[in-house]
Parts: sequence; C-alpha cells; structure tokens
Amino acid sequence: MRIGIDVGGTHTDAVLLDQALTVTAEIKTATTRDVTTGIVNALTGLLETSGLQRDRVTAVMIGTTHFTNALVTRRRLARTGVVRLALPATAATPPVIDWPADLVSAIRPSVHLCHGGHEFDGRPISPLRPDELKRVAADLAAHDISTVAISSVFSPVTAEAELEAADILLAELPHLRVSLSHQIGRIRMLERENATIINACLLDLADEIVDAFTGALHEVGVHAPLFLSQNDGTLMDAEYTRRYPVRTFASGPTNSMRGAAFLAGLSDAAVVDIGGTTTDVGVLAGGYPRQAGTDVDIEGVRTNFRMPDVVSVGLGGGSRVQTDPLRVGPDSVGYRLTGEALVFGGSTLTATDLAVAAGLADIGDPSLVRHLGRDLVRRGTTLMAERVAHLIDRMRLSAEPLPVVVVGGGSILMPSSLPDVPEVRIPKHHGVANAIGAAIGQIGGEVDRLFVTSPQMTRDDVLDLARAEATDLAISAGAVPATVQIVHVDEIHVNYLPGNAVRVIARAVGDLDLARAQAGEEPGQWATN
Repeated sequence: MRIGIDVGGTHTDAVLLDQALTVTAEIKTATTRDVTTGIVNALTGLLETSGLQRDRVTAVMIGTTHFTNALVTRRRLARTGVVRLALPATAATPPVIDWPADLVSAIRPSVHLCHGGHEFDGRPISPLRPDELKRVAADLAAHDISTVAISSVFSPVTAEAELEAADILLAELPHLRVSLSHQIGRIRMLERENATIINACLLDLADEIVDAFTGALHEVGVHAPLFLSQNDGTLMDAEYTRRYPVRTFASGPTNSMRGAAFLAGLSDAAVVDIGGTTTDVGVLAGGYPRQAGTDVDIEGVRTNFRMPDVVSVGLGGGSRVQTDPLRVGPDSVGYRLTGEALVFGGSTLTATDLAVAAGLADIGDPSLVRHLGRDLVRRGTTLMAERVAHLIDRMRLSAEPLPVVVVGGGSILMPSSLPDVPEVRIPKHHGVANAIGAAIGQIGGEVDRLFVTSPQMTRDDVLDLARAEATDLAISAGAVPATVQIVHVDEIHVNYLPGNAVRVIARAVGDLDLARAQAGEEPGQWATN
C-alpha cells in the first residue's frame, strides 16, 4: 500500500492506493500555517479512516509547496556563494544582475568570477586556476557561507570545469554544500546559473523539510521510504531532495495533471486544476505534462530548468467575490475557507458560495446563501466558467479540440460544460487528483546535451546515445528496468553555433522499484539527473 499526499494553499489531501493503484481511502484536511502539522493531520485521518496497519505502508509520496513558499516570502534562504567559471568571457554580465533587489538582499550573494569554462565543442575558454578558487574558499569561510552555486559556460556539454572547481573548494572547505549548474539547468548560461543559485540557497531548508517530513511519518508510526514529487511528474527520494530542492517547484500542478490522466484514462488532454486559491491549466502529452519551451520566470528570476507549461489565474474555491463591479478573485481566504465562507457560517462572499447558490455543489449550509440575488449568482458563475475556458484556449497549440479534465477541490465551481469546449470530464476522486498524482509517480531520467554530429557520430548515433543514457539514468534512479520507456525525445539544431551542433533532450520513465526502496539502498541510488 502506498500513500500520496499533496500540500496546497488551502487543503492538504491524502490518498491510500493498493498494489493495483486502486484508491481505497482518501481525505482532505485544512493546510496548516506550518504545513507539516497539516501533513500529520492528513496522515492520521487517512490511517484511521482506512484502518490500515502502519507496517503495511510501503512508500509515502509527498508534493509540497515549502520551497516555493520560501522563495515567494524571501524567508529561510541561505546566504550563498556564486562562482562562475568563464573569465575572460562574460564579465560584462555578472551573476544576479537582473534579480529583484529584495531577493538579492535575502540571499546576500558572494559573487566570484573565475577563469575556466568551455566552448560549445568542448574546447576550454581558459584553464582553471586552483589558486583563484582557493582564494574564493577563503572568502567564503571569512563570511561564514556554507552553500555555493558553481556554473560554467557550456557545462552541459562538458562538466569538467565545474567538477574540478567543486573538488578544489571542497578540499579547502569540506563542509561546503555545492550545487553544480550542469546538474540543474540547460544550455543557456544565465538562466542555468540562476536556477543553480536558487537551488543552493534552499539547501539548508531542504534538510529541515526532509527531517520534518520524516519526523511526521514516524510520529504517526509509518517508517516507509519517503519520496517527493518533482515538477516533471516523477519522484525523487529524500536524499536527492536534500541536494535538489528546486526540482519541487510547480510539482503541485504536475501532480494534479498526472492524477487527472490516471483517473480519466487519457494520455492527451487539457487539465484544469481548481484549488482553493488558484486555477492551473496545463496540457498532457503522452500522459505527462507538456514542458515549457521557453524561459520560466520564478519570482522575478529567469530560469531554464525543466518546468511544466502551466498558466494560472487567481480563481479558486476561496476566492473573494466583489459585487460592484463584479469580480471573483484573485484574493482568497485560502485555508480559512471553512470559517469565513457564507455557507460555513462566515461573513465573506466566496466563489464557493456562488457555486452552492447556483446548485453546482452541495456543501455547507445552502440556506445561508439563499439571499443572494439570482442575477449575481448567474453572472458570477458565468464569469468563472468563461475565465477557465479562456485559459484552456490559450494552451492549445492547434485547432484540434482537446478533451478537458477538471480536477481539484474547487472543481465544484465549474458547470458540466464550458464555452467552446467539446468535452468536459470530472472523474471520480477528482477532488484528490493531486495526491493521486503524487502516489502514482514514476522514476525518471533525463538527458539534455549538445552534440556535434559528424561522419563518425551520425544523427542516429546521437539519438541512440541520448536514449540509452536517459534509460540508464532512470534505472540507476530506482526504476524497474523492464518498465522503462522513452517518453520524450526532442532534437533541436543549433544554427547559431558553427559545425553540426544539435541539442537533444531525451526523457525515460519507469515504475518505482519499491523492493529496492524498502531494502534501504545507499543514499543517491535513487537520484535522477
């Protein structure tokens, strides 16, 4: 038996799945201010409802907003050293130059430009200088900085400079926590560097969160392996989370999309996930979220690591309703919904109140919203449906109609049909699709590399190599070998570089090998790249 948990802004959902991935129990509890308490409450309620013995739980999968919240609030971020290996190149555009001022103040980066880096074909820009890096280590020690982000020009082509620099810094400061850009971002230097810095400043928090989650499981008597959701629909183990917390960003919408695909039996569809605060719309391709093809802005910082292509709007079950002029959201009562909404005896008119008054939902006390004008209810529910339909239309890449799956606790806001949408499905267990998506998560491996084709290394050779590397990564990460499949291959010819340069992105996924997880293999055995 496995448990899936997803922490949202309003609710924390938990589900229990058997070996056949059938939902045997589910629960929805209020998200608490410290989040972890909400997880304990959800776990306790789920186990009591199901009557399951604690020792029968084989794995727990959690989707969390902890790390995103830390970046949003500019709190609990570690002071970070930033080392770029590129001199004499790139000096005109130093690290964090375009970051929001308040975020720069929160991490107080110690920036160091050093020699190193490579050209697109692997030729060095300049030799690495060990003495230069030893001076960097001395400066980090003087400022009591224990986390560092190392980036190098074209490190996804060859990581030699980053790895050597890390060895030198660790020889001087063995306690240093190091994030390497080739393990986090993609080809473009500045965006990859930004993602690496974000990851580094979250490393201390990652230790706290993993320890807190593990403690929460032990508090309720569960000692099964812990996994966290990544933003590509796959899982990572606790030790991998300690090294790459940035991978959890946007895992909430991803979990909902994967859960929607599973519940609706569709591999290609648009998914509308309506929570208590926001509505997220994405597209499934082959059962996995379509990845963003452009830079992704995270709290004012441009990054280029893998993220789902999702558009969001401030519309959810807790959205406040203004009547003159009519407006629904974006501000929300959030996790206070059950105390502030009219149908629960509160004094705030919310989107949930409109849905109950319109007969779309039967929750709370409907008599408490009977006084609402019929015109207000009609216009309010129509406005919500039109906003969601507009988001769906924005996500279409062709004129071909896509079936739409509506999930999330806030799905009660939607009617059975939407404007210009040919088919709308609201599957069973739709309210906890996010937790189901976490529970069914697979293990993945991804390769994103730049190759130079030649008579000795043809296009077919390059693609075969990328597929094989992605498959090996998934297996080493903990996937059952017989279940691993290539789910995505993207070939991009890089015309602005000399030679026959081609960027290849290959992703492989397979089922989680729970036997290996329970055997307690060495940390890192489950890590994916």
